[in-house]
Amino acid sequence: MNKPAEAVRSPASTAPLEIRFGQVGLAQVRIRTTDPGAILDELTGRVATAPQFFERTAVCLDLSALEKEPDVAEVRAVMDAVRRAGMLAVGLAHGTAAVDALARALDVPVLTYFRPQNRPPPVLQPADPQELAVPTLMHHTPVRSGQRVYARHRDLVVTSTVGAGAEVIADGCVHVYGAVRGRAVAGARGDVTARVFCQEFYAELVSVAGVYRVFETIPAELAGKPVQAWLSGDDLHVARIGS
Repeated sequence: MNKPAEAVRSPASTAPLEIRFGQVGLAQVRIRTTDPGAILDELTGRVATAPQFFERTAVCLDLSALEKEPDVAEVRAVMDAVRRAGMLAVGLAHGTAAVDALARALDVPVLTYFRPQNRPPPVLQPADPQELAVPTLMHHTPVRSGQRVYARHRDLVVTSTVGAGAEVIADGCVHVYGAVRGRAVAGARGDVTARVFCQEFYAELVSVAGVYRVFETIPAELAGKPVQAWLSGDDLHVARIGS
């Protein structure tokens, strides 16, 4: 009796899919109400200020600022309001067991915070000599539209320009010795002490530790000037360097 033919395993190059992990830009929306009308009005206004960034942008809902745990129907209504405003709610921010239960009921993932809340004070320990000096990432060519330069666990220095639609991102500080017309993001992993410095400021969006401002909300007298951006509490400040 003939034996059934064994299945031939496809080589990796012809596999039907691949799974890869990498950095993905994801905005976080911390809601203080479950009123879908109020959320729709607020988000619609914000999307209108920078539609090129926020239309169909994936966002993570943070429920930690609500006075009480919402139910599934309330969160579903909020997610619908977010969608109607032009964004896409793809998950809930990590929180309580109730948040985990909500995520399961809504069939969405639980995602980690960009800026951990109530961060405990740091514990001072002797430094590992191998970790003392993480070299700054130096980038000497223009960052063009659609390109992204990311400095993981360190500062980023760009000695050229950052074009519209381009992104420069660092877990530490971002320094640009030229014009910035795209996005400049410092403290990408939640470092609230990080800053953005640039020689000529036209940035479409500037962010520190997840708190952002778009160019339309920046005082007009700062356009084209050398500026820095930093956090004070939950407020992002932008001012001329040396002022």
